[in-house]
Amino acid sequence: MQQYSSLPEQNSQVDATPTVLTTIQQLRAELWLERSLNRLQNRLNDCLMNFTSNQQTGSGEAEIFQTVVNELNSVLNNSKVAIALVEPQQTVGKVCFIPTSPPQKLPSLVLKGMVKKKKKLRLRLAEEIDIDDLQLLAQQEPPSAWQLANDIDGVIGWLIIIRTPVESDGNSFKDTCVQITSQLLTRATQQCVTTITQLRKIQSLQQHCQHLETINQELERTNQLKNQFLANTSHEIRTPLSSITGFTHLLLAQGYDPSKERHQEYLSIIQSSSKHLLALINDILDLSKIEANQLEMQWEKVDLQTLCRNVLILVKEKAANKGLKLSLELDPNVNTLLADSLRLKQMLLNLLFNALKFTTHGTVGLQVKPNNAWIYFTVWDTGTGISKKHQAELFQPYFQISNSVVSPNEGTGLGLVVTRKLAELHGGSVEVESELGCGSHFTIVLPLKQEEGESEEEVGGGGEDAKSEDRSRPSQPLSINNDSTNILLVEDDSHNAQLMQIYLEKLGYQINLANNGEQMWKILDKQKPAVILLDIKLLNENGLAIVQQLREHQQYQSIPIIVQTAMAMKGDREICLTAGVNEYISKPVDLPLLGSLVAKYTKPATSG
Repeated sequence: MQQYSSLPEQNSQVDATPTVLTTIQQLRAELWLERSLNRLQNRLNDCLMNFTSNQQTGSGEAEIFQTVVNELNSVLNNSKVAIALVEPQQTVGKVCFIPTSPPQKLPSLVLKGMVKKKKKLRLRLAEEIDIDDLQLLAQQEPPSAWQLANDIDGVIGWLIIIRTPVESDGNSFKDTCVQITSQLLTRATQQCVTTITQLRKIQSLQQHCQHLETINQELERTNQLKNQFLANTSHEIRTPLSSITGFTHLLLAQGYDPSKERHQEYLSIIQSSSKHLLALINDILDLSKIEANQLEMQWEKVDLQTLCRNVLILVKEKAANKGLKLSLELDPNVNTLLADSLRLKQMLLNLLFNALKFTTHGTVGLQVKPNNAWIYFTVWDTGTGISKKHQAELFQPYFQISNSVVSPNEGTGLGLVVTRKLAELHGGSVEVESELGCGSHFTIVLPLKQEEGESEEEVGGGGEDAKSEDRSRPSQPLSINNDSTNILLVEDDSHNAQLMQIYLEKLGYQINLANNGEQMWKILDKQKPAVILLDIKLLNENGLAIVQQLREHQQYQSIPIIVQTAMAMKGDREICLTAGVNEYISKPVDLPLLGSLVAKYTKPATSG
């Protein structure tokens, strides 16, 4: 019988050498792949470090893309790598990054998916490539394009390669190189996208930090301005308080017996200082209301001739004390204006007092003239003037110009802020023109005709008190005893209670005083008053709840209720009237106004 050799064994022995060589080649290729990717990652990390160190803006992504292109081009011989960027919602990509040292004489990209004819693309800067063509390149084998995309931004670009064609000869190292190159580009694409995503996160965090820093600086500035404002306000409050306390102490001092004239003078100073305090509080409240968009405007036809002359009368004494002249120039065609007369007067006084404050010699004037559909109120002076830098900050809350002419504690820095806000509520604006050493011109620009929609009721009203009086008047006559002079006063502050009791008794009324709700109910069980005067803020009790309880009892529903309260913000009056109150008067109580409101519902006996 014929003997045969073990062919499988021989064949295995023969095939062992190529298999080992192939494995070595694959290992070398994989080692080359990892080494190339590690080098690329190190370069990308350097880009991130440079960006965070230098905080560059706009060049970070460009540096990353260019690094990817250069690194891939250096490790891929006879190939050209490029990156095309895609704008959102665009159908083309534009080549923005090519190697700084591209290889020479590379073939063009050929799109094999075209039906009619093949399409050739060359990777040149600013060349536009259709997105459809890039997608075809990505589908070819081996692919020539890879999408640069993440979950947040979507597609941001494409990585494209032109390489020298490699003919496959079966199980060869060339095939391994093609596979390894595709793996390299796929993973390089992932590295590029990850680095871009990290860069954008860093940029976002840096912007957020800058925003927080800006906010912190603004908060610090606001805090400094607040402290300055509180210090100025404290000074403004302490000055009249010193007069009130000092002259009160003087009048109460034992052994001091001033003449009647001196006694009246001291009381006048005390009253004047009290009014100054109230005015300061009202200014601060005005700013709070304006900032909260809660200031109510009382529209009426204003006689501008009379208003402007009255305004100058109010500043006449201050001007005379500084030796300044006052000038008033009124256009003869200026007659009336639809505005809030109180607020218009407040705006003009703010500007005039500022002009007097910064003027040491010369003239302060007011000019009023119409111009088309607008009217211009210009307050001008021959004072120190204002620099361009300070003009940009004039209308910031609490801002005050440092000036040797003006005392550092004079004013609170709110006047111009309030003036501009009031002008805007009128549909106008405030303009300023000034130059250092040449005086200033502040102009309030208001529309001659307000927007349509203002009712006749709003235009012809006689102010807030008059309007509230109309709203609070009941639709049917109140069934009260007009001959009764008995008043029930519910007030927990003994001094305020004593003040109102003395004043009303002098007018001929009989006052029953209750310190709280419990005492009020006991008095009501015994007699029915003509009017109830009620404090809203009682100790541990809600005055509005008491009003509602009174209105729920049939025997008390017809008794007029007048509330006195420190609630002075927008909506407070409406809240009181809705609860069942007939009249509303804010503290500090205006005694003559209180007397007129009580008289509205009673017929007091003539005092003897």
